[in-house]
Amino acid sequence: MYETITKSDLQIQQDVMREMRWDTRIGATEVGVEVDKGIVTLTGTVDSYAKKHAAKRAAHRVAGVLDVAEDIRVHFPGSARKTDAEIARAVRLTLEWDVFVPDTKIRSTVSDGWVTLEGEVEFLREREDAARAVRNLAGVKGVWNQLLVQTKKVDPSKVRKMIEEALERRAEREAEGIRVEVDDGSVTLTGRVRSWLEKGAVTGAVSHAPGVRSLNDRLRVDPFF
Repeated sequence: MYETITKSDLQIQQDVMREMRWDTRIGATEVGVEVDKGIVTLTGTVDSYAKKHAAKRAAHRVAGVLDVAEDIRVHFPGSARKTDAEIARAVRLTLEWDVFVPDTKIRSTVSDGWVTLEGEVEFLREREDAARAVRNLAGVKGVWNQLLVQTKKVDPSKVRKMIEEALERRAEREAEGIRVEVDDGSVTLTGRVRSWLEKGAVTGAVSHAPGVRSLNDRLRVDPFF
């Protein structure tokens, strides 16, 4: 049983700020936090894309947060600025050293600190792992993930069953109430979950299913249903 606890916007704001102070990757004084009806807006300037991403994830971890509007700017100090050539070399090495990433199938392009990933991978999780691998590199402003997942002929009913079984193993509660639709390799999830952590468990389960090329996430975070 879940206990229903209603948080005020002020409580959510304070909890988000505490979560950011607790997360050593974020300079808490660099990020401003505003909350309106459970929707968190993050503002400020940080010195890396990794901090920007960490701040967003920290806000999502807080109970009561429904959505996050992230308006954080990235500004590199002169000593931390990297050339596109330096970033490109770091991206290639990172892809090669990450055992979960099929580096030989991935091409990267760097322009003004933005990394574009192209190519074709076997699983949706490999697409996500590739972006994760490079997003924390120094000098990276952002990642355009243009990787495609290989088309496979699969039985939609079997894929749906595999996903539903995975949801029951991984989510904080059974997956009843979450609807899974599969159409030509595209999975659509609808329904409600109680937290962003639970939502992450659900979408993470989908990314490992063979034949899934894209995910349409329509899950709603509702701590009180």
